[in-house]
Amino acid sequence: MITSPAFKNRKFALLGLARSGLAAARSLAAGGAEILAWDNDENARAKVADIATIADPLDADLSGYDGIVVSPGVPINRHPIADKARSEGLSLIGDIELFAMARADLPPHRVVGITGTNGKSTTTALVHHLLKSAALPVRMGGNIGLPILSQAPLPAGGVYILELSSYQIDITHTLECDAAALINLSPDHLDRYDGYEAYIRSKARLFEMQTAKQHSIFGNGDEDTVRIYEEVSARRGANFVHLADPGKLHGQLEWPSLQGPHNLQNVAVAVAIVESLGVTEPQWRAALRSFKGLAHRMEVVTERNGVLFVNDSKATNAASTAPALAAYPRVHWIVGGLAKSDNLDECIPNFGHVVKAYTIGEAGPLFTKLLTPYVPVESSEMMGAAVHSAAAQAQAGDVIMLSPACASFDQFKDFEARGDAFKAIVEAL
Repeated sequence: MITSPAFKNRKFALLGLARSGLAAARSLAAGGAEILAWDNDENARAKVADIATIADPLDADLSGYDGIVVSPGVPINRHPIADKARSEGLSLIGDIELFAMARADLPPHRVVGITGTNGKSTTTALVHHLLKSAALPVRMGGNIGLPILSQAPLPAGGVYILELSSYQIDITHTLECDAAALINLSPDHLDRYDGYEAYIRSKARLFEMQTAKQHSIFGNGDEDTVRIYEEVSARRGANFVHLADPGKLHGQLEWPSLQGPHNLQNVAVAVAIVESLGVTEPQWRAALRSFKGLAHRMEVVTERNGVLFVNDSKATNAASTAPALAAYPRVHWIVGGLAKSDNLDECIPNFGHVVKAYTIGEAGPLFTKLLTPYVPVESSEMMGAAVHSAAAQAQAGDVIMLSPACASFDQFKDFEARGDAFKAIVEAL
């Protein structure tokens, strides 16, 4: 694991002991910190009973403590732990901040931080792949894969690549990324923020933690991201602030796991990141061809009778579904779930690619009403009915794609379970 002598003889309270919280507890304890820990799950508490005092920080006297480590899943805009922290004069921090605190004791390295509303995981995995292909020692963590603190430290010259949600940035205060990237912005997670602008400002804090000579990279696909680019550029000058340009890229057809305009944006950002770290075009261009992509993100499941089946279950809002529709000329679109908004406006420019829509889930009736003026619609209700009907109607050259533009929680425990169900149905055809 990653730990640090900087933790020795310090005191931290932890709230939330899932993956990142458990990694934080073990890292702090290994570094010699005294910890108090709590989770509502008794099994989670049992995992740290040998290294922590088990008590709820809301009820404990935290005098003399150095901070409260909270899970990113704790809604600090409304959870009483925020008031507790203020009353005790303590900072709310997360495992990424603990990593930042430990950096001084690690072998010389660089850190990449990647955020945005959509495409974070794909871009993070792609940067990892490009750097690894260029023979650099790498670790990937944050909001993807294993918690960064639970991984072995890199040797000198390594690069830590962190996918960072706004929730993680909110509880990070000193992470200086050698290269930080904002891919895109659109309204999301507004239950955690006082409006969309507050959500934008949460993302922008990643660049406020950088020094003047660290690289800042921005996507070029929406006005809000470009606005943050212009603000950072005005504040710091243009030498280390980059606006990624998809127009300079060519050869996308040679990258089978990176189709669609959104993935071209992801590639542009990833290329700007790795070039800022010294990777050359011949190196990254060769590596793009071998990138396999991530499950549930424009994942090609199979081809059957000339029809391609694509699992894009991770598309949980209209902004992420819109470019998926643009990726193929003839799409049988399976859409629906637990709606995050009452419209599909961002998808409208790409409705010309939709052969037919098959609505499912709680949002089905609403989406049927919204889509009927534009495309043929079938109210399928259930995933299985939608897949079977689409398979019966699709012609060679068509694509049957699950890209729900919705959360999954009406019928599935998460987007992974939803994507796995789609794949199982397809495999049974």
